Amino acid sequence: MLQSSIFEVTILNNKLNILFTNLFNEFNSLLKECPLSKLEKINKQELPVDYFKFYKSVSSVYSSKIEGENIDFDSYYKYKFLNVSFKPNYTKKADDLYNAYEFIEKTKLNLNNVKQAHTILSANLLPKNKQGFIRTNPMFVINSEDLIDYVATNPKNVKSELSKLFKDIKILQDQKLTTVEVFYFASLIHLIFVKIHPFLDGNGRTARLIEKWFLIEKLGKKATSIPLEKNYFKYRNAYYNNLKKLGLEYEVLDYTKSLDFLLMTVKSL
Repeated sequence: MLQSSIFEVTILNNKLNILFTNLFNEFNSLLKECPLSKLEKINKQELPVDYFKFYKSVSSVYSSKIEGENIDFDSYYKYKFLNVSFKPNYTKKADDLYNAYEFIEKTKLNLNNVKQAHTILSANLLPKNKQGFIRTNPMFVINSEDLIDYVATNPKNVKSELSKLFKDIKILQDQKLTTVEVFYFASLIHLIFVKIHPFLDGNGRTARLIEKWFLIEKLGKKATSIPLEKNYFKYRNAYYNNLKKLGLEYEVLDYTKSLDFLLMTVKSL
């Protein structure tokens, strides 16, 4: 078990509206090494191109690939850093996501800015009047066999659930957290956001962006290099299964089963 302010986390739980700390002790007990030391090893790697642009490219490509986009990192690297040309349709959605990762470096994580980030990343995904707008219709996640995998938040409750989430994020932003707590809450914010599923499309891309956003705010710009998107793609079957095991409908999700999901990013280091 790594040292962490478990007592403070327990007190913090009483202030939270939708996030929770009841899995933190077990989360903490399963970590053998401080994730920050692993991150520092990543940061020592030398690259022939701008370090932060490189990792924003990695994030953009693999978050796009999770959603089935036909883009590979080798091609995108050549396009982004070596001026190799490809057909615009091949790179445009990854470019939109790259622009969103650039946007989060300069802005605070809050609901209005998440809407703006969604507008950026969905520029070639949704019609303009749906970019950055909270849905008002029912939402279902359909699997490859055309069956319903998940029924998202009732549309009449989406705004209130988002309000709870971002009130909690504000509480965490004002709280001094240990590195382990930062990784715990970053993954949990991702999980809650994607389960609310507030947009017509681009929810997964946005949820992964928000996880990275929170990590950067709390750990500094070096967190750009955390390969969470690449890890979720590499283990995408586990990623989807860990999301699915919580239950079929938002209103009856069993968050006691979310530990495997919460550990995916921190263990990938």
